[in-house]
Amino acid sequence: MMEDGYKIDGRYEIRKPIGEGGMANVYLARDLILDRDVAIKILRLDLQNDPDTIRRFQREELASTELVHPNIVEVYDVGEDSGMQYIVMEYIKGTDLKRYIARNFPIAYPQVIKMMLAILAAVGEAHAHGIIHRDLKPQNILVDETGQVKITDFGIAVALSENSITQTNSMLGSVHYLSPEQARGSIATKRSDIYSLGIILYEMLTSKVPFEGETAVSIALKHFQNQIPSVREFDHNIPQSLENVVLKATAKVPVERYADVSEMAADLKTSLNADRATEAKFKPEIDQEETKVITPISQLDDRLPKDDDAKTYTPKHQTEEKKPVDNSATKAALQQQKQKRRTPLLLVLLAVVILVLLGGGVYAYQEMMSTQVPNVVGLTQTQARKKLAAKNLQLGKTTRQTDQKITNGKVIRSTPKGQVKRNSRVNLVISQGKAKVRVVDYTGQSYSAAAKELRKKGFRVKQTVTASTATAKGVVMTQNVTAGNHVVPEKTTVRLTVSAGQGAFGLSNLINWSQASAQEYASSMGLDLTLKTAFSDSVRSGAVMVQKPVAGKYAQPGDQLIVTISRGQKPANDISFTEKVTVPYDKSTGSSNQVVIYIGDDAHDIGTVYQQSVMTKTTTFKLPFTLKPEASGQYRIVRDGTTINENNNVTK
Repeated sequence: MMEDGYKIDGRYEIRKPIGEGGMANVYLARDLILDRDVAIKILRLDLQNDPDTIRRFQREELASTELVHPNIVEVYDVGEDSGMQYIVMEYIKGTDLKRYIARNFPIAYPQVIKMMLAILAAVGEAHAHGIIHRDLKPQNILVDETGQVKITDFGIAVALSENSITQTNSMLGSVHYLSPEQARGSIATKRSDIYSLGIILYEMLTSKVPFEGETAVSIALKHFQNQIPSVREFDHNIPQSLENVVLKATAKVPVERYADVSEMAADLKTSLNADRATEAKFKPEIDQEETKVITPISQLDDRLPKDDDAKTYTPKHQTEEKKPVDNSATKAALQQQKQKRRTPLLLVLLAVVILVLLGGGVYAYQEMMSTQVPNVVGLTQTQARKKLAAKNLQLGKTTRQTDQKITNGKVIRSTPKGQVKRNSRVNLVISQGKAKVRVVDYTGQSYSAAAKELRKKGFRVKQTVTASTATAKGVVMTQNVTAGNHVVPEKTTVRLTVSAGQGAFGLSNLINWSQASAQEYASSMGLDLTLKTAFSDSVRSGAVMVQKPVAGKYAQPGDQLIVTISRGQKPANDISFTEKVTVPYDKSTGSSNQVVIYIGDDAHDIGTVYQQSVMTKTTTFKLPFTLKPEASGQYRIVRDGTTINENNNVTK
């Protein structure tokens, strides 16, 4: 066991053990670089010098990196530290399905189906990549705190399949879910995984496995001799349509099972539908001879006379002679008879062991002749070469091209894919990073058009405004990125210097100026002044509290300047409301009308301009009033020097 605090490769700090397996131990660790919890699987120390075990462990590593799916535990990193082989994986905070069933049983049927569909989706992803799990069981299915399921240990079953199931009782956990063909020693197929999924579904519905036994061999024999017990006998509320999913998935003959996990998922999805309530029980069409039950030795022994009964036991051929039976002769005969009856069953068990070993040999031979091309997308060329070499593959041709997602120097894709002969060459396409764009010359163009084009290409754009005696207002004068350069838009900010126009000037800071001073400044600079009022707890009544544009911004004669004058603190008992007044536009006076508005209330003097502005169409103005209870206000609207609207009795 690893000590808490030990750092693997100086990066992964061991926190505590969280699991043990036949080949490796699993620890909770902290990734000190990315500051996150991870699960790290380390090959057991007593197996570190076994080249076959290392090869099998590396096979799991390679098989795991092939798969990216929300219901498959993600592999982050693989490596070796001081001779220790390790795999760094996503840490799932929760429990495995075995414990989940024990803690939460009975599980509602819709929840069982939901979880099984997620498991089927993950297995379907593996099968699509040509990967067969071979060791599906609840212990290899994790359930996080939100109830999401994730499958782990893809590839570890490949190593386990190379060992006879008679080797050790450590296989007991796996053999409960083992398909009949695997028990015979045949090569596992996708339908072998489907059988295991059927057993898992059985356990989720009943909280137990269908077959128990003291040894792995005894359980394996039951998988191809005995029929799966009925889940409806355990729980009569389970619909026949749902039990049929279990029965079809666990058919003894692989061809009787679902063709693939998508077919099983489609059947499972509708298993609770009302239109399937009267569905008949699933029965396999093929009745194989090997499914007949072989009587266990223990039951054969029960049928034979015991030693205590031997005194009165008389062989059939001696009945007529009525002669006494010699006790020692009877015992010898019984022992011989027992031995004869044991011999056929022992031969069957021996045949099973031989078939398993032969199956492992066939599988090992096939593994020797071909190999699976690993997923090297996102790795550097050096990392990819190392990963290919671990699978007895060679690096072929490498080409480079741009890619918007893959970082410069990392693999975009590889060819060929799937199963290939060992020592084959694998070609790589390496990323040159994101595509670069040639920057054009934007000087002399309007800022709005230039900024729009740059943003469309993916650039960030910033503007700097400055006065100019030669360049018109809003036209680009300079740019920070030289025209003709090739750059990555997403990584580049283009700053454009824009002319404020001929005669432009920076606005003064009018805050705390009196209203009269602000009006005089606007008049002297040729600005169109709009006055507004508002209450303020910090700016004295009659002084400027807000200006727009703010001080320092460039303006030209004719530009609009909006100034808000403080009305002081709002009186406690005053009533505030807004009066809407519509001022019609007079076309006869030219292109615009000059409007001046006067307000009289607790905060305004009717003799002082409240607001003046230029309008080019009929406009509705909102006039704010603050009055004491029972009091009234007044307003006057002057358009181009003529009073056109006046009200001396404004009330709420």
